[in-house]
Formats: sequence, structure tokens, C-alpha cells
Amino acid sequence: MASARRRAEGGFTLLEVLVALVVLGFLVVGLTQGVRSGLALRQAQIHRLGDTAELDATMRLLRRLLTRLPVIPAGNRLITTATGAGFRGEPDRVSFVGDLPSGLGTTRRADLSLYVADGSLVLSWVPHRHERSLVAVSAPTRTVLLEGIQRLQLAYWGAPANGERPGWQARWESQEAPQLIRVRLIFARGDRRQWPDLIAASRL
Repeated sequence: MASARRRAEGGFTLLEVLVALVVLGFLVVGLTQGVRSGLALRQAQIHRLGDTAELDATMRLLRRLLTRLPVIPAGNRLITTATGAGFRGEPDRVSFVGDLPSGLGTTRRADLSLYVADGSLVLSWVPHRHERSLVAVSAPTRTVLLEGIQRLQLAYWGAPANGERPGWQARWESQEAPQLIRVRLIFARGDRRQWPDLIAASRL
């Protein structure tokens, strides 16, 4: 009884101090790993949200362009580009006249082309001219919509000629728009982003 009282009055033993330090070390390590894991998860979430917002913005832009193709007044024929085609669709590229948002609540009519170059989804455009200009045409403005793209796959729904049954076509060149336009993106290997097929219906 007296010896126990003397140990209590003498403070902690060396073994008790060592045990306390070990426990404290485990707590510090656990807290550090927890903070590190939380920061990593937060960074991954921010990156994921950024990718999702980028995909959503691109999809909304393409849907707007492809569903609001401008037509000649009092008719259903498309406005022609500088090359003379109203709508020219290929398996991996499409060109047409569209109203490009300016970001200020207005639009600007332009000759547009959508394609993949150097692993990026590119929208190139030049201002649309109603008359043939005698001056040299300026180089198109190239805007990268998405990066990490391996392939762009396009298809066009409609009848290839009068009297034929409509179906998905690999190419479309006409003064009239196809009824549907399918946009499919194939991302680079290892890219976890998902792009559901965009089916745009022309307002025609």
C-alpha cells in the first residue's frame, strides 16, 4: 500500500511515457493520413466536376448549333456555305452554317466545321458572308471544345434519295438538313469520361 502510494507520488514510469508517446505517434499518423486522403478525394471530386461541366457545356453547344440550322426565308432550304453546300456531313467531320453564340446574349452567323485534330474536338469557323468577297478569306478560328479525344463518329438520319427508305447514313450533302444527327465521341484509352450519344433533331 505504501509502495503504491510512493509510485503514484513519483509520477509516470519510463514505460508509461513510452506507451503514451507510441499512442500519440499513431494518432498523429492517422490524422495525417486522414487529412491527406481527404485532400486527395476533394481534388479528385473537383477534377471530376470540372470534366462533367466541360462535357455538359460542349453537349449543350453542339445541340444548340445542330438543332437551330438557319434556313432561307420563306423556304426550308439551308443557307449555303462558301463551298456551296448547305450541309455537308462525313463520318468524322461536319460543315454547315450556324448561329454561333457570342457570349454576350447575341449570335454571330458563321460557316462552321466540327472535327477532331491532334486528339482534340475542334470547332472552326469563319464569318458567314452573304456575297462573294473579292478579298482573301481569313483563316478560320479554331476553338478546342474537348481534349483527349480519339475519334469522332457522326451519322445522319434521312432518306438518301427520293423514294428510298430513311435510315442512318455515313454521309450527307444536301441543301436540306438530315432529320437527325448523331454525335459520338470516343475518348483516349484510359479516359474515364462518358459521352452518351448526342442525337440532335433539326428544327426542319
